[in-house]
Parts: sequence; C-alpha cells; structure tokens
Amino acid sequence: MTEGLPMEVPAAGLPPRVRIHEVGPRDGLQNEKEVVPTEVKAEFVHRLAGAGLTTVEATSFVHPKWVPQLADAEDLFPRLSDIGGVDLPVLVPNERGLDRAVALGARRIAVFASATETFAARNLNRTVDESLAMFEPVVARAKDDKVHVRGYLSMCFGDPWEGAVPVHQVVRVARRLMELGCDELSLGDTIGVATPGHVQALLALLNEEGVPTSAIGVHFHDTYGQALANTLAALQHGVTTVDASAGGLGGCPYAKSATGNLATEDLVWMLHGLGIETGVDLGRLTATSVWMAERLGRPSPSRTVRALAGTASHKES
Repeated sequence: MTEGLPMEVPAAGLPPRVRIHEVGPRDGLQNEKEVVPTEVKAEFVHRLAGAGLTTVEATSFVHPKWVPQLADAEDLFPRLSDIGGVDLPVLVPNERGLDRAVALGARRIAVFASATETFAARNLNRTVDESLAMFEPVVARAKDDKVHVRGYLSMCFGDPWEGAVPVHQVVRVARRLMELGCDELSLGDTIGVATPGHVQALLALLNEEGVPTSAIGVHFHDTYGQALANTLAALQHGVTTVDASAGGLGGCPYAKSATGNLATEDLVWMLHGLGIETGVDLGRLTATSVWMAERLGRPSPSRTVRALAGTASHKES
C-alpha cells in the first residue's frame, strides 16, 4: 500500500467504529460453480480472522440439495474451533439446520427471510408468512439456548420479478422478524438497485415503527456501483454494522441478476479514509483475497484488491 494512504479525513456525523460482518465464506462461496475444497474454506476463514475481522460468517446448514457448495458444513465448522475471539455465525433454514449447527457448538445463527412473495417462493418454497412461521420455533429455541440470532431480510429495495418494493412492505416483515426475537436485522439489497435516498427512507421508517438503528445492519450488492454510496447513507443514519465479502465474492443462486457483494477491501478503504475504526489490517485482508482468487482461478472484482495486489507487501503464498 502506498504509504499514508488513504489519507484520513473524518466527516461529521459518522460513527467512530464500524463492525464488519464478513460474509465471504458463506454468501460468497455459495454462488461458486465449482465446489471449493473444505480445507481451502477453513484456511480462508482463518486468514480472514487473522486480518482482524471479528465476525466471519462461516457456512450454511441448508440441505445440500439446495446449496451443494456448502454441503460440507459438518466437516468445516469443527476445523474452525481453534479461532479465538471471533464470532462465527452460520445460516440455518429450519429446526433441523439449527439442530445440526448447535450440535457442533455454533453460538450465533442466522435465518433468511424475504420481503417479497416471489423470492420467498423461489428461495424458501413458501409464502412470506409461511416462512416466518417456519422461523418462529427456530428463533425461539435458539433464544432459549442463549444463541444469538440474526435475521436476514432480502429484496428490501427491489425484486427482479416484482420490481420496486414498497418500504412499508419491507418494514412489515422486518418488524415481524424482530418480534420473533431476532437480535439483529440485516437489510439486503439483493440485486443491488438501492440508492442513498431509498436507504435513508427505509431506515427512517423502520425507526418510526420501533426498530432501533442499533439493531440494524446493511447488506449491499454492487450491481449498479451504488454499494459504497448506500453504505455511507446508512452510516450517516447511525448504522454501525455493515456486511461485506472479501474480494467482492458472491451473488445469489436464486436471483440471477444479483452480482457480487460489496467488497470488504473497498469498504475498509473508505472507512479508514473517514477515520472510522474497523480493526482490520487492509494489507493482510488484500493478501487473503488475492490468495482466494488464485484458488478460484480468476481475479478479484474488488477495485481495492486490484489496486493493491501488485505491491510486494501483499503477496502471500
């Protein structure tokens, strides 16, 4: 990295620290055409933790038929037991998934809901309300066992089949997830169509309807190049949890118009330039994404990774 860059120039009204919820090992790798070997996934998580990320979403306990790329969850998760001081949430679709995750020692889970009926049908084979009913015992049992629960809500800003999604429709499902007992809510721009004003309007209405900003995270895809602008809009509203994927990996297997997630390196570059603490070593993170890109056989789509990867300090075998 060029010495002294990015230059730190704080902006008023932003949080002093942001927690990055790293989703690369789960949301990133689930969209790969080829199955990544378990040992590579384990090394990926270890390297991300070594770069200073304190929340790394490790895998998914969805039935292998639906997400074959993550069929090795039972084999992978025990390989991460030596990682200390890092939260390793896992996605669970139902009570069976919860049983599998908790049996291996998972203490943080996530459920995955939709703000639209079409995506709920395609992703969960249920209506929105039926999917919420399915999650109710999962969340209740997790909370009884003192397991932290995150609620993902997809299609918050637009749907490839239904088009624009009214903010009141999103808020209804978001409130229901919180009423079920979710500890936090991640708002997903699954196909990357959000713009900053839309982001702030949704956050404001959520607050009006009783969902505190402190419980909200944001999950932007960069389909139209808006992910960083949308993240800044969320930060200006007070959001302090941002989802991102190392190297910009990911998409959505059930929404073909969904391109990669916001790249963690691009996010860190912006945050560090704003003087916002993340605890992340950008050099080690970039090296990790270069390492993973080599194993996937293609360059990282992250602009920051591309800009920094050529420097000797970021080369890692």
